[in-house]
Amino acid sequence: MIGIDMDHLRTWLGRTETVTEQISVPRANKLAATLNRDDRPGKGDPLPQLWHWLYFTPHAAQSELGADGHPRRGGLLPPVPLPRRMWAGGRLTFHQPLRLGEDVTRTSEIITIAEKSGAQGALVFVTLRHRLTNSAGLAIEEEQDIVYRAAASTARPAALSARLPSVDWRRAYPTDPVLLFRYSAITFNGHRIHYDLPYATQEEGYPGLVVQGPLTATLLLDAYQRETGEVARTYSFRGQAPLFGDDTIMLCGRRTGEGGDLWAEGPGGYLAMSAKVTSEAGHAD
Repeated sequence: MIGIDMDHLRTWLGRTETVTEQISVPRANKLAATLNRDDRPGKGDPLPQLWHWLYFTPHAAQSELGADGHPRRGGLLPPVPLPRRMWAGGRLTFHQPLRLGEDVTRTSEIITIAEKSGAQGALVFVTLRHRLTNSAGLAIEEEQDIVYRAAASTARPAALSARLPSVDWRRAYPTDPVLLFRYSAITFNGHRIHYDLPYATQEEGYPGLVVQGPLTATLLLDAYQRETGEVARTYSFRGQAPLFGDDTIMLCGRRTGEGGDLWAEGPGGYLAMSAKVTSEAGHAD
């Protein structure tokens, strides 16, 4: 059993990192092509919401990667000894849009490190706070929850006997290995569970390639904006169960007084991700 020295890990609390990067047009257009969008944003246009995840990506040297394709433990994140690392969810507040071609600074801080128990053993949750600023000031505040867990097989969730009720829309979105590969390439995500099928199934025990959580979260918000024409003021999401390559994701939602409740269903109707959005009237880019 892996020992976890929580006192040592908590010495990472409060650590910060500041990075400045240009919100480049070509990278945004690569995501537009990957998502099969007809529009192509240009310099000065607002960056579609959640597309800031294309930027500020890790850029560890090839020699600094672990067996899973992630950078080895170190840098800003604490050296949690559990082998599996996933982005479990997050919360965002949008103050103003980022614009293509501008320089943006992201300041990151580790704000919580906590140990919990799950069905497959010990879990460690690390929460990062990001603040993205441009020349006009604070643009996005974000918290990201990263979960570490022990190695264990993950079965495909069972189908539900009935779908969740009170849906206002349900959009089918097919996935395939090329989509997952392209999204990983654009976000410079080397995690092999998203594009290396033998590794995902034989080494990490998944039944197939794993759909990236940020991709599902982006698709959910995009579906909401296409249905309502509104921009998000706040957005939160939580992964409930994995989706796999070649699945058709059902992007579902229902309106609320402040915005909407959103969720992604896997084959058979199981809940894969839940999300909540509050919105402002206006055009959603």
